[in-house]
Amino acid sequence: MSQALTPQQLLAQQLEQLKTLETLIAQEKSILQQHDPDALIKVSQEKNQLLLAIEALDKRIALDQPFAQEKAAGKLTAELEEITKLLEHCQKQNAINGSIIQQSQLAVERMKTSLLENHNKSTITYDNKGKKSGGLSSIGLKA
Repeated sequence: MSQALTPQQLLAQQLEQLKTLETLIAQEKSILQQHDPDALIKVSQEKNQLLLAIEALDKRIALDQPFAQEKAAGKLTAELEEITKLLEHCQKQNAINGSIIQQSQLAVERMKTSLLENHNKSTITYDNKGKKSGGLSSIGLKA
């Protein structure tokens, strides 16, 4: 059986995971700006695996009695503050990446609409959500 980690070791491990997450989020932003879908898939998979590991460690820390005791005694304040700041930074950067993705999706939608309009203005129809799409004549059917 493995030796139990001290609360300081658990927090050090969590801090390292968050630093790795920060790096992955920065890579993700760069990839989004470069419009590289293959690299984006790879970094997203790495990010998801890391988030699962962070979640598992967080649950482990939550159940650790020595951690709870040291936290209650105020012995881990500096470590927890550093982790909190890094986590907040990761959340902000992740939100920025989300905005980049939203803007990209809007640009793609505008491009699609423009292409459809130029294809044949008479075949434009609207779906139940108000989005434009090609009409029946684009698939060879006539009304």
